[in-house]
Amino acid sequence: MTNLIAIDIGNTSIAIGLFLKGQVDSIESVDGNDTKKLAKCIKTTWDKIPVLKSSKEKKHDGVVVACSVNPEWTKLIKQIVKDKLDEKAFVIGEDIELPIKLGVKESDKIGIDRVLSAAAAYAVTEQAVVVADFGTAVTIDMVDDRGVFVGGVIFPGFAISAKALKDNTALLPEIKVSRPELPFGQSTEEAINCGLYYSAIGALEEVVRRYAEKIGTWPQTVITGSGAKIIKDDCKFVDSYVPDLVVRGIALAYQKFMDNIME
Repeated sequence: MTNLIAIDIGNTSIAIGLFLKGQVDSIESVDGNDTKKLAKCIKTTWDKIPVLKSSKEKKHDGVVVACSVNPEWTKLIKQIVKDKLDEKAFVIGEDIELPIKLGVKESDKIGIDRVLSAAAAYAVTEQAVVVADFGTAVTIDMVDDRGVFVGGVIFPGFAISAKALKDNTALLPEIKVSRPELPFGQSTEEAINCGLYYSAIGALEEVVRRYAEKIGTWPQTVITGSGAKIIKDDCKFVDSYVPDLVVRGIALAYQKFMDNIME
Protein backbone atom coordinates (compact mmCIF):
# COMPACT_ATOMS: atom_id res chain seq x y z
CA MET A 1 0.00 0.00 0.00
CA THR A 2 1.14 3.52 -0.82
CA ASN A 3 2.39 6.15 1.60
CA LEU A 4 0.40 9.26 0.79
CA ILE A 5 -0.22 12.84 1.79
CA ALA A 6 -3.83 13.68 0.87
CA ILE A 7 -4.62 17.40 0.72
CA ASP A 8 -8.21 18.61 0.65
CA ILE A 9 -8.20 22.25 -0.49
CA GLY A 10 -11.46 23.88 0.55
CA ASN A 11 -12.85 27.40 0.60
CA THR A 12 -12.05 28.11 4.25
CA SER A 13 -9.42 25.60 5.32
CA ILE A 14 -7.07 22.96 3.96
CA ALA A 15 -7.01 19.44 5.43
CA ILE A 16 -3.72 17.54 5.29
CA GLY A 17 -3.94 13.78 5.83
CA LEU A 18 -1.12 11.28 6.15
CA PHE A 19 -1.65 7.68 5.07
CA LEU A 20 1.10 5.18 5.88
CA LYS A 21 0.75 1.89 4.00
CA GLY A 22 -2.84 2.77 3.28
CA GLN A 23 -3.83 3.50 6.88
CA VAL A 24 -4.71 6.90 8.32
CA ASP A 25 -1.91 8.21 10.53
CA SER A 26 -3.00 11.81 11.04
CA ILE A 27 -5.28 14.51 9.64
CA GLU A 28 -4.77 18.21 10.39
CA SER A 29 -6.78 21.23 9.27
CA VAL A 30 -5.00 24.52 8.53
CA ASP A 31 -6.29 27.98 7.60
CA GLY A 32 -5.67 28.34 3.86
CA ASN A 33 -4.50 31.91 4.34
CA ASP A 34 -1.71 30.89 6.73
CA THR A 35 0.99 30.08 4.18
CA LYS A 36 3.74 29.65 6.76
CA LYS A 37 1.75 27.15 8.81
CA LEU A 38 0.67 25.30 5.67
CA ALA A 39 4.27 24.90 4.50
CA LYS A 40 5.39 23.72 7.93
CA CYS A 41 2.55 21.21 8.23
CA ILE A 42 3.17 19.74 4.79
CA LYS A 43 6.93 19.46 5.39
CA THR A 44 6.47 17.93 8.86
CA THR A 45 3.96 15.43 7.50
CA TRP A 46 6.21 14.50 4.57
CA ASP A 47 9.12 13.87 6.93
CA LYS A 48 7.10 11.09 8.59
CA ILE A 49 7.16 9.10 5.36
CA PRO A 50 10.07 6.63 5.20
CA VAL A 51 12.98 7.25 2.86
CA LEU A 52 13.48 4.83 -0.02
CA LYS A 53 16.34 2.47 0.86
CA SER A 54 17.49 2.43 -2.76
CA SER A 55 17.55 6.22 -3.12
CA LYS A 56 20.94 7.93 -3.01
CA GLU A 57 19.12 11.29 -2.95
CA LYS A 58 17.13 10.12 0.12
CA LYS A 59 13.82 10.41 -1.65
CA HIS A 60 10.78 9.63 0.45
CA ASP A 61 8.66 6.61 -0.44
CA GLY A 62 5.44 8.52 -0.89
CA VAL A 63 3.31 10.77 -3.03
CA VAL A 64 1.32 13.98 -2.58
CA VAL A 65 -2.23 14.05 -3.97
CA ALA A 66 -4.69 16.95 -3.73
CA CYS A 67 -8.24 17.82 -4.60
CA SER A 68 -9.47 21.38 -4.72
CA VAL A 69 -12.41 23.75 -5.00
CA ASN A 70 -10.11 26.78 -4.72
CA PRO A 71 -7.86 27.42 -7.76
CA GLU A 72 -5.68 30.04 -6.05
CA TRP A 73 -4.92 27.79 -3.11
CA THR A 74 -4.21 24.93 -5.53
CA LYS A 75 -1.40 27.00 -7.05
CA LEU A 76 -0.12 27.74 -3.55
CA ILE A 77 -0.08 24.08 -2.54
CA LYS A 78 1.68 23.06 -5.76
CA GLN A 79 4.36 25.66 -5.12
CA ILE A 80 4.85 24.62 -1.49
CA VAL A 81 5.19 20.96 -2.45
CA LYS A 82 7.71 21.84 -5.15
CA ASP A 83 9.76 24.21 -2.98
CA LYS A 84 9.70 22.34 0.32
CA LEU A 85 9.61 18.71 -0.83
CA ASP A 86 11.02 18.83 -4.37
CA GLU A 87 7.98 16.81 -5.42
CA LYS A 88 4.94 17.23 -7.65
CA ALA A 89 1.47 17.53 -6.16
CA PHE A 90 -0.87 15.38 -8.27
CA VAL A 91 -4.36 16.87 -8.56
CA ILE A 92 -7.47 14.73 -8.89
CA GLY A 93 -9.42 15.68 -11.99
CA GLU A 94 -6.22 16.83 -13.70
CA ASP A 95 -3.57 14.15 -13.16
CA ILE A 96 -5.76 11.46 -11.61
CA GLU A 97 -9.21 10.39 -12.77
CA LEU A 98 -12.24 10.32 -10.50
CA PRO A 99 -12.85 7.04 -8.65
CA ILE A 100 -16.60 6.87 -9.36
CA LYS A 101 -18.91 7.20 -12.36
CA LEU A 102 -20.89 10.42 -12.79
CA GLY A 103 -24.52 10.54 -13.85
CA VAL A 104 -24.87 14.33 -13.90
CA LYS A 105 -25.04 17.23 -16.33
CA GLU A 106 -21.88 19.32 -16.78
CA SER A 107 -19.71 16.70 -15.12
CA ASP A 108 -16.64 18.88 -15.69
CA LYS A 109 -18.08 21.49 -13.32
CA ILE A 110 -19.00 19.19 -10.44
CA GLY A 111 -17.20 19.81 -7.14
CA ILE A 112 -14.40 17.26 -6.86
CA ASP A 113 -14.77 17.23 -3.07
CA ARG A 114 -18.41 16.16 -3.40
CA VAL A 115 -17.49 13.28 -5.69
CA LEU A 116 -14.65 12.06 -3.50
CA SER A 117 -16.77 12.06 -0.34
CA ALA A 118 -19.46 10.11 -2.15
CA ALA A 119 -16.93 7.62 -3.53
CA ALA A 120 -15.40 7.05 -0.11
CA ALA A 121 -18.81 6.37 1.42
CA TYR A 122 -19.91 4.04 -1.37
CA ALA A 123 -16.65 2.08 -1.12
CA VAL A 124 -17.71 1.12 2.41
CA THR A 125 -21.49 0.69 2.04
CA GLU A 126 -21.51 -0.80 -1.49
CA GLN A 127 -25.15 0.26 -1.74
CA ALA A 128 -27.15 3.45 -2.26
CA VAL A 129 -25.72 6.12 0.04
CA VAL A 130 -26.30 9.78 0.81
CA VAL A 131 -23.34 11.94 1.82
CA ALA A 132 -23.94 15.31 3.45
CA ASP A 133 -20.97 17.63 3.88
CA PHE A 134 -21.57 20.56 6.24
CA GLY A 135 -18.81 23.02 5.42
CA THR A 136 -18.69 26.54 4.01
CA ALA A 137 -21.54 25.30 1.83
CA VAL A 138 -23.73 22.29 2.60
CA THR A 139 -23.94 19.57 -0.04
CA ILE A 140 -26.23 16.53 0.19
CA ASP A 141 -25.38 14.07 -2.57
CA MET A 142 -26.47 10.59 -3.53
CA VAL A 143 -24.80 7.57 -5.06
CA ASP A 144 -27.20 4.94 -6.40
CA ASP A 145 -26.91 1.20 -5.80
CA ARG A 146 -24.87 0.81 -9.01
CA GLY A 147 -22.19 3.13 -7.64
CA VAL A 148 -23.07 6.12 -9.84
CA PHE A 149 -22.95 9.65 -8.44
CA VAL A 150 -26.36 11.01 -9.49
CA GLY A 151 -26.24 14.53 -8.00
CA GLY A 152 -27.48 16.39 -4.98
CA VAL A 153 -28.39 19.74 -3.43
CA ILE A 154 -26.31 22.70 -2.31
CA PHE A 155 -27.22 25.43 0.17
CA PRO A 156 -25.33 27.88 2.42
CA GLY A 157 -23.45 26.62 5.46
CA PHE A 158 -23.81 27.98 8.99
CA ALA A 159 -21.27 30.80 8.70
CA ILE A 160 -22.62 32.11 5.38
CA SER A 161 -26.21 32.00 6.64
CA ALA A 162 -25.34 33.77 9.88
CA LYS A 163 -23.43 36.49 8.01
CA ALA A 164 -26.27 36.94 5.51
CA LEU A 165 -28.74 37.61 8.32
CA LYS A 166 -26.47 40.26 9.80
CA ASP A 167 -25.61 41.88 6.47
CA ASN A 168 -29.19 42.08 5.23
CA THR A 169 -30.95 43.31 8.36
CA ALA A 170 -30.64 46.43 10.50
CA LEU A 171 -30.48 44.87 13.95
CA LEU A 172 -29.79 41.14 13.80
CA PRO A 173 -26.36 40.15 15.15
CA GLU A 174 -23.97 37.63 13.59
CA ILE A 175 -23.72 34.46 15.66
CA LYS A 176 -21.68 31.27 15.69
CA VAL A 177 -23.93 28.22 15.51
CA SER A 178 -23.83 25.70 18.36
CA ARG A 179 -26.15 22.99 19.67
CA PRO A 180 -29.07 24.79 21.41
CA GLU A 181 -29.99 24.07 25.02
CA LEU A 182 -33.70 24.60 24.19
CA PRO A 183 -35.63 24.14 20.93
CA PHE A 184 -36.72 27.78 21.10
CA GLY A 185 -34.53 30.84 21.54
CA GLN A 186 -35.21 33.15 24.48
CA SER A 187 -33.05 35.91 23.04
CA THR A 188 -32.43 37.14 19.51
CA GLU A 189 -29.06 35.38 19.39
CA GLU A 190 -30.58 32.12 20.65
CA ALA A 191 -33.46 32.38 18.18
CA ILE A 192 -31.05 32.77 15.25
CA ASN A 193 -28.97 29.88 16.54
CA CYS A 194 -32.02 27.62 16.82
CA GLY A 195 -33.23 28.66 13.40
CA LEU A 196 -29.99 27.89 11.62
CA TYR A 197 -29.34 24.72 13.63
CA TYR A 198 -32.75 23.09 13.18
CA SER A 199 -33.18 24.24 9.59
CA ALA A 200 -29.97 22.37 8.68
CA ILE A 201 -31.17 19.18 10.36
CA GLY A 202 -34.64 19.56 8.86
CA ALA A 203 -33.25 20.13 5.38
CA LEU A 204 -31.06 17.04 5.65
CA GLU A 205 -33.93 14.81 6.78
CA GLU A 206 -36.29 16.15 4.12
CA VAL A 207 -33.78 15.74 1.30
CA VAL A 208 -32.89 12.18 2.35
CA ARG A 209 -36.60 11.33 2.55
CA ARG A 210 -37.16 12.60 -0.99
CA TYR A 211 -34.13 10.65 -2.25
CA ALA A 212 -35.57 7.53 -0.60
CA GLU A 213 -38.93 8.05 -2.30
CA LYS A 214 -37.17 8.40 -5.65
CA ILE A 215 -35.11 5.21 -5.41
CA GLY A 216 -37.64 3.15 -3.45
CA THR A 217 -35.47 2.44 -0.41
CA TRP A 218 -33.99 4.38 2.49
CA PRO A 219 -30.31 4.91 1.68
CA GLN A 220 -27.43 4.79 4.12
CA THR A 221 -26.70 8.34 5.25
CA VAL A 222 -23.24 9.66 6.12
CA ILE A 223 -22.40 13.17 7.33
CA THR A 224 -19.05 14.91 7.32
CA GLY A 225 -17.53 18.39 7.59
CA SER A 226 -17.02 20.83 10.44
CA GLY A 227 -20.72 21.63 10.76
CA ALA A 228 -21.66 17.95 10.95
CA LYS A 229 -19.91 17.68 14.30
CA ILE A 230 -22.30 20.32 15.67
CA ILE A 231 -25.54 18.64 14.57
CA LYS A 232 -24.68 14.92 14.65
CA ASP A 233 -26.18 14.20 18.08
CA ASP A 234 -29.61 15.36 16.90
CA CYS A 235 -29.53 13.44 13.61
CA LYS A 236 -30.84 10.08 14.79
CA PHE A 237 -31.70 9.13 11.19
CA VAL A 238 -28.02 9.39 10.16
CA ASP A 239 -26.03 6.15 10.03
CA SER A 240 -22.49 7.49 10.31
CA TYR A 241 -20.52 10.62 11.12
CA VAL A 242 -17.10 10.48 9.43
CA PRO A 243 -14.79 13.50 9.84
CA ASP A 244 -12.59 14.36 6.85
CA LEU A 245 -14.35 12.06 4.41
CA VAL A 246 -12.89 13.96 1.46
CA VAL A 247 -9.35 13.17 2.60
CA ARG A 248 -10.25 9.48 2.64
CA GLY A 249 -11.73 9.85 -0.82
CA ILE A 250 -8.44 11.28 -2.09
CA ALA A 251 -6.58 8.20 -0.89
CA LEU A 252 -9.21 5.96 -2.51
CA ALA A 253 -8.94 7.80 -5.83
CA TYR A 254 -5.16 7.44 -5.92
CA GLN A 255 -5.29 3.74 -5.01
CA LYS A 256 -7.84 3.04 -7.75
CA PHE A 257 -5.74 5.02 -10.21
CA MET A 258 -2.66 2.95 -9.38
CA ASP A 259 -4.62 -0.31 -9.50
CA ASN A 260 -5.80 0.56 -13.03
CA ILE A 261 -2.23 1.30 -14.13
CA MET A 262 -1.03 -2.05 -12.78
CA GLU A 263 -3.71 -4.04 -14.57
